[in-house]
Amino acid sequence: MTERKGAELARLITGQVFLHASMAGMRMAAPLLALRAGYSEAAVGVLLALFALTQVFLALPAGRYADRHGLRRPFGWSVLAATIGGAVAVAFPVFPALCAAALLTGGATGAASIALQRHVGRAAEGPTQLKQVFSWLAIGPAFSNFLGPFAAGVAIDHGGFRLAFALVGVLPLVGWFWVRGAKELPPVQVPPGSRPGTAWDLLGEPMFRRLLLVNWLLSSCWDVHTFVVPVLGHERGLSASVIGSILGAFAIAAVSVRLVMPIMAARLKEWAVIMASMAATALLFTAYPLLHAPLAMGACSVLLGVALGTVQPMIMSTLHQITPEHRHGQAVGLRLMAINASSVAMPMLFGAAGAVIGIAGVFWTVAAVVAGGTRLASGLREADAAHSR
Repeated sequence: MTERKGAELARLITGQVFLHASMAGMRMAAPLLALRAGYSEAAVGVLLALFALTQVFLALPAGRYADRHGLRRPFGWSVLAATIGGAVAVAFPVFPALCAAALLTGGATGAASIALQRHVGRAAEGPTQLKQVFSWLAIGPAFSNFLGPFAAGVAIDHGGFRLAFALVGVLPLVGWFWVRGAKELPPVQVPPGSRPGTAWDLLGEPMFRRLLLVNWLLSSCWDVHTFVVPVLGHERGLSASVIGSILGAFAIAAVSVRLVMPIMAARLKEWAVIMASMAATALLFTAYPLLHAPLAMGACSVLLGVALGTVQPMIMSTLHQITPEHRHGQAVGLRLMAINASSVAMPMLFGAAGAVIGIAGVFWTVAAVVAGGTRLASGLREADAAHSR
């Protein structure tokens, strides 16, 4: 990757960090204010679901819009929506307004990520650069998930919730400062005779269906870990700080492996990495409920973070290789819709399943499903072979 391209990618990642941090900060501050105002945990659960719910419904239109207009216009509208979300919460710090702010900031983050992923995928030259740029791009949200809640928490402690919501509204503007000068890529030339089609037509492609299903399986594993580990830790009598440390170790491992992946990109095969991740995840999920010592659970969490942290760059690299260039935005949007729908539904499913078969049963059921899915991942080898010819 040239120095110019590296600098451009760094600016885009910085812009993504600030916009995503706005949503992450709102996701921490809004539920906290709702709880202090006396709202129930069920109401707070609905509030949290709204951050992902908007992305489910906006993903496909946002993908088509990005295919037509490139990067800056979708990102600019996303910045405006997130800023309005912060302003609404500042002006009316009440539950209905917080719900509106959740919809605005969540939708803005999803739409911007689609435009960014489409842009960097098109700018990459060859499979190696695809793996490199998506490894770097995947680090941004992980850092944002620290920056946003930390900044909002400091603002709440020193100036109250209105100051935190004002900060949430300003962060997207900082993101726009970094992205506004990005160079737009030339419009995609649609091949002669190609019909426009819809995003749903992509599901007619066997390789795309396979990739989406593998992505959904592994994305569900993130949700399982985030939802079930606190319950498992509570059953074991672990303190909140220990449970938080176990989850934090997972996040740090996922970020760390993405820092290493660009260096090794030329030697990585997408299908092999995804298949190895699924096999390792199945094994670790099988062992997790059998571990009782916090140190052992933490070590398992680190290994799981490494396994699952490798997946997104490989998925995005494959997606850009198997879909037509003029439909990358739709493909990215369809993927985002699927994983956000999973994030809305899976915690409720896991909770119901845990009540019937126990928390260990949830781990082992998911492990069995993921192990069975490794055959799907092996089929992605065909995409690599086709691109190599």
